[in-house]
Amino acid sequence: MKQEAISYLTTLKDTITGISKYIYNNPEESYHEYKSCSYICNILKENKFNVKEKYLDIDTAFYAQYGNGYPKICLLCEYDALLPEGHINGHNAVSAISVGAALGLTKAIDKLGGSIIVLGCPGEYIGGAKVTMAKQGTFKDIDLAMMVHPDVKTCQSGTSRAILPLSVKFKGSSGFTYLSSNNHSPMDACIFILNSINTLLKCSQDNLRIDSILSNGGYTPSLPSDVCEIKLYIRADKYSNAETIEKHIRNLSDLTANIMKLDCSHSIYELPYLEMHTNDTLSRLFGHNLKEIGIIDCCGIKNTESGLSIGNVSKLIPTIHPYVRVTEEDNIQYGTKQFADATISSYADEAIISSANALILTAIDLLEKRNLIDEIKSEFYKSK
Repeated sequence: MKQEAISYLTTLKDTITGISKYIYNNPEESYHEYKSCSYICNILKENKFNVKEKYLDIDTAFYAQYGNGYPKICLLCEYDALLPEGHINGHNAVSAISVGAALGLTKAIDKLGGSIIVLGCPGEYIGGAKVTMAKQGTFKDIDLAMMVHPDVKTCQSGTSRAILPLSVKFKGSSGFTYLSSNNHSPMDACIFILNSINTLLKCSQDNLRIDSILSNGGYTPSLPSDVCEIKLYIRADKYSNAETIEKHIRNLSDLTANIMKLDCSHSIYELPYLEMHTNDTLSRLFGHNLKEIGIIDCCGIKNTESGLSIGNVSKLIPTIHPYVRVTEEDNIQYGTKQFADATISSYADEAIISSANALILTAIDLLEKRNLIDEIKSEFYKSK
């Protein structure tokens, strides 16, 4: 069964690597991935998947299913880019790996039963659609979820940071600065808050980080804007810790506004990301199959400082998010144009096919040995 699925995927190699190259050559920003989404959906339709486009009324999301019944194994696609940089995080390869595994698994599903679900998840950079899907109940009817992310090293699935995106906006009266030299401006309040946050970080634990940008400062120092805004990413090891910091920042900004005689408002301007929780049993199974395929240079568990929308999924069902090396040269850094270019190299093509094969082997193990799913779910519920 396994060899049949892997052999079938070999016949589709150009199709699978073509997905990566097409998405690379057509980079689209978050929630505007129309070309990439359509390209993937057409391939799935051609291979007899039942595809729901504009899933949950999200223009570039989709839900594709092959087979019926349980278990339902979910593979996740990402395909947004950062413009103008392009696919510097390799989301083009993510989609190729997941779709490749799904197509290979059609041979197993026909004989073993169960279902394979492919979810098209846009918007990873600005509040990924997986968060909306988690809130809307998409994963209530799914047994487990997997995806493989390209990287400069092969690593097991680990943790990620929780991210709470907080906006703090100050508003005051407009006018020339030289006519109101004794009044505080919204910019003054923002600078004070940013300096206070910097002080807070110096005395905090290592598991906290706050990234910030300042906007709406005005066009000239003599006539600043009457509105100034700080956008923050509060990163913490647990979402509850991020919420604690958020409350402190809200209270501090309200107090600052009161003292400086300004108006203040706060908002969560993107969907928050919960921290990733890896299912160890499922992770070990995938790691074993990755070695069976021939990828043996695993560097252990990767705990990323990044936020991952799959973290929200991992709170609902057993989930893994391992990493596979797609770069042949050691001097290439992740998140660079050189890394993006490397994702469409012949070396990356082999890594994409190998990763898809490892997902295929893992899914077939679960379809053939249903007690493995019971073990995976038992670990999941104990951890909750």
